[in-house]
Amino acid sequence: MILVTGATGSIGRSLVHRLRQDGAAFRALVRDEAKGRALGCDFVVGDFDDPDSIAAAHEGVDRLFLNSAGAQPLDGEQPMIRQQKSVIDAAREAGVTQVVKVSVWHARQGAKLSQGAHWQIEEYLKTSGLAWSLLQPAGFMQNFIAPGAFAPDGNLISFCGSTPVAHIDCHDIAACASVLLAGQRGEGETFVLTGPEALTEAEIADKISSALGRAVGRAELPPDALADAMTSQGLPRRFAEDLAFLVKEVATGSQATTSTSVRDITGRPPRTFDDFLAANLQSLRAVAIPPTP
Repeated sequence: MILVTGATGSIGRSLVHRLRQDGAAFRALVRDEAKGRALGCDFVVGDFDDPDSIAAAHEGVDRLFLNSAGAQPLDGEQPMIRQQKSVIDAAREAGVTQVVKVSVWHARQGAKLSQGAHWQIEEYLKTSGLAWSLLQPAGFMQNFIAPGAFAPDGNLISFCGSTPVAHIDCHDIAACASVLLAGQRGEGETFVLTGPEALTEAEIADKISSALGRAVGRAELPPDALADAMTSQGLPRRFAEDLAFLVKEVATGSQATTSTSVRDITGRPPRTFDDFLAANLQSLRAVAIPPTP
């Protein structure tokens, strides 16, 4: 039995769909009962901050997909560190034999926000006595269909200038997780997951233009201006500056190379950005088309 945490997120929903198709025995952990029912699978209601609910969710479970929300705009230690460590503890107590964890690319000691937090969780998992695999994806293609991806005039908000980024579709992260959870390979390995190509935001805007049938330009917001913009929207200054620092790393090429991990794990190439747009055209239209005057 597999326990899927983060089951209602972009990766989790794809993983639930794939496990259901494969006929795998699994249970989704959700915080909202209505969202659990909408998944159409066996689910349990729980919260990472409620140890009893996490322990109950692990009953009968032998494999764990560990995923949660990212960095939060607050001072001090990121809550995900405490939360995911508690899930790892519950998994060990329940006799879970395998954990597949979603991390981030370039997770490392002392890094800011999610990168530093995920490194701490990775190290804790590695010393837990549980078998583990780590997935370190590049930026999600799904970010381009998220609220705030486009300016009010319908142009793409651009952070990285002419630097290419090897974005990945969450569909492929889920596909890799499903293979690893089946126990076919990957124990003790870390996989950097990317799409098949690194694209500049100008190239992405051109592809979105073709998908929508209208010209989509770019509204440039360089990393140096991002912190001010986020602070003006009410986010804490330190959080905004840390996030802008990570965006600047991407803008200087930290995610400009591609890996073969998706093909190596699944036996097929990852989705292209064109594939992603075709599969999510309705969602793209909802966020990218400016309101009628």
